[in-house]
Amino acid sequence: MTEFKELSEKNVDPDPFVQFDIWYRERLASGVAVPSSVSLGTASSRGQVSVRTVLLKDYNNSGFIFFTNTNSKKAMQLSANPLSALLFFWPEKERQIRIEGTTSLLSDEAASAYFATRPRESQIGAWASEQSSVIPDRKHLVQRYELYKHLFEDKAVEKPPHWGGYRLEPSWFEFWENREFRLHDRICYSKKKNIWIIERLAP
Repeated sequence: MTEFKELSEKNVDPDPFVQFDIWYRERLASGVAVPSSVSLGTASSRGQVSVRTVLLKDYNNSGFIFFTNTNSKKAMQLSANPLSALLFFWPEKERQIRIEGTTSLLSDEAASAYFATRPRESQIGAWASEQSSVIPDRKHLVQRYELYKHLFEDKAVEKPPHWGGYRLEPSWFEFWENREFRLHDRICYSKKKNIWIIERLAP
């Protein structure tokens, strides 16, 4: 039988970034295959919503960072409408975290610094993939990979000009934890005049 926990206004940290860090460190220690996976929701200027999974690469009091091809659909939507959302769903912990805020492009220097830490194969893949564009077949993609593998043979792989990082700066958090009878705990943080207000939501 599942042992249900208690998540309350009294036992969460006053700072949502600290509360996130507590839960995320538990996630990292859980042994799941891809602990940094998170769903990213974006919308076009017309309000068409898209959701996909990305990898969280860093976080601090300024926000949550991920990287992608800046010609991709997600990047085009973020350029047109910087409002976005993240969803961390952790079924093995019976928890989820929702975050809403505004996303901005990181500096080219910051993106280059992270790109340099990626595996070489992933660096070449960033050049090969024309992300979100229609391609004729997989052979086309493999051929492009082999082309760039040859071009960068015996030298460092530079960051492509169409690859960058984004930071989502939160204005709202929700921490959700499973409870009996579907009476789940939902604690949210709303930022008002640079102060985080903590409130409980009905499940």
